[in-house]
Order: sequence, then structure tokens, then C-alpha cells
Amino acid sequence: MIEKGAVLPMFYLPPIEYFIQLNTYKPDILIEREEHFPKQTYRNRTNIYTPDGVLTLVVPVKKGSKKHTKVKDVKISYDFEWQRLHWLGLQACYRRSAYFEYYEDELVTFYEKKFDYLFDYNEQLLQFVLKAIKLKTNFSYTESYEVTYPDLTDFRSSITPKRDSDFGQKQYFQVFEDRKGFQKNLSIADLLFSQGPHTINYL
Repeated sequence: MIEKGAVLPMFYLPPIEYFIQLNTYKPDILIEREEHFPKQTYRNRTNIYTPDGVLTLVVPVKKGSKKHTKVKDVKISYDFEWQRLHWLGLQACYRRSAYFEYYEDELVTFYEKKFDYLFDYNEQLLQFVLKAIKLKTNFSYTESYEVTYPDLTDFRSSITPKRDSDFGQKQYFQVFEDRKGFQKNLSIADLLFSQGPHTINYL
């Protein structure tokens, strides 16, 4: 058992708070993969900043991915072209940002290649982001579901889109902040495209 560290879920382009906690508790991070898939969480959604405000991008999952399906077994649905919509959304929102073009060639592959499982898709996206921001950490993965982890800080349900985060976040430049003001705890993509290689310093 890890003595000091944190247990985190696997999210889709996770919010900034996720990476702040990842950076705080590295190098010993336990990733939850045995939990039952909970709906309406960052496991299959992320928030980006558009000219009209915050937009939620959702990765659709196949029917049958109810609460009794383990998160590692949830399959992605391709009944409609969500990858194309997500990529168009990211381009429309961040093409003007300082570092979008720096990362787009590598990032676009995640919107061209089809992945079977949501967990695998999120994991490879996470590895891309960690490499991009040069955040080095070690992952291990749960082998069974545990209700509590007495020796770890548990973020499996505390980082959620269902309520505002209470973690203190300093501001950085956002493309559309002149319209709607600074938006807190957006996808790591928002920070990465704004700060590029300086993202790690922010975290």
C-alpha cells in the first residue's frame, strides 16, 4: 500500500484541479479502474471556454454502460461523429491561443483514431498531456474496488462538475475572458493552449 499519495479517477482531458493534485501528490498516484462507471462526471466530459461561455464536451458511451459496469469496461459509442465535433470545438475555441498550433498535430490523432474503451482513450490522452507539460509521475492501478483508502487522499468523487470546486486557483490568460471573465477549473487543454511549456510552472 502506498503510504503517501492520492487515488484519482481517470478523466477525459481532466480539469486543472486534477493536475494540481497530481503534481501535489506525485510521484505515488493510484488510478481507479475498478469502480462502477458513474454518470455525469469528468470521466467522459470536459469543459472548454467558447465565445458564449463554458461548453461541455461529452464522450458518448455505449448503452448498457450503467452503474454496474466497471469503468475499465465502458465502451465508447460512435453512433454520431462526436470526435469531429470535439475537434472542431477545440479548434474554434483555441486556434487564437498562443500554443494551440504547437500541440495540434499530436492531439488531432485522438480525434481521428477510434478507441474501443473509454478508460484506454482517457489514459492515452493523459499521457499526452503529462508529456506536453513535462510532469513526471508514477501510476499504479487499482486491482479491486475499495470504498476507502485510509493512507491516501481520495479524489474519486470530490473533483466533480456537479458543484463548484473550492480549491484556490490563480488566474491566467484565457482567450475569451474579455467576454465572460475568468472561468475556473476548465479542461487542462485551456491552460495548456494558453501557457504551453510554462504550464508546469503554473501547476
